[in-house]
Amino acid sequence: MGTLHLEVVTPDKVVVSQEVETVVAPGLLGEFGVLEGHVPFLTGLVPGELRYTADGKVQALAVSTGFSEVSNNNVSILVNSAELATEIDLERARRAVQRAQERLAKERGAEDVDFLRAEGALKRAIMRIKVAEKKV
Repeated sequence: MGTLHLEVVTPDKVVVSQEVETVVAPGLLGEFGVLEGHVPFLTGLVPGELRYTADGKVQALAVSTGFSEVSNNNVSILVNSAELATEIDLERARRAVQRAQERLAKERGAEDVDFLRAEGALKRAIMRIKVAEKKV
C-alpha cells in the first residue's frame, strides 16, 4: 500500500505531519476515506473522530470544525482544534459535558444561556470522550 502525507493543523500548532497509509475524516456529508491516488477534493469537516493508519497502527484524534483538502497524495486538515486520543483529559471532558447539560437544562427564555453554543459544547465534549475511551 502506498503512502500519503497527512498534516493536521490548528491555529496554535501542527498536530500531525507524517506519512500515513490511510485517513478517515468526519466530512460534512459523512465520513470519508483517503488512500494513495485519491482524486483531489475540498470539503468541510464537522466535529468528530479523525483516524489515520501509520506503520500499520491506527491513531485517532478528536477534531472540531474545519476543512480538508486532498491533492497529489497530500491530505491537509485545517481545524479549530485537534487532540490526539492519548492527550484527551477524560475528567475534563466529563466536566464539560456536565456544564453543557446544566446550561441546556435552563429555561429556553433565559437570556444568559446561548443554547446553540451550549449544544455545540456538549457535542464536542461527548466526541472527545468517545475518542479518548477508544485508546483505553
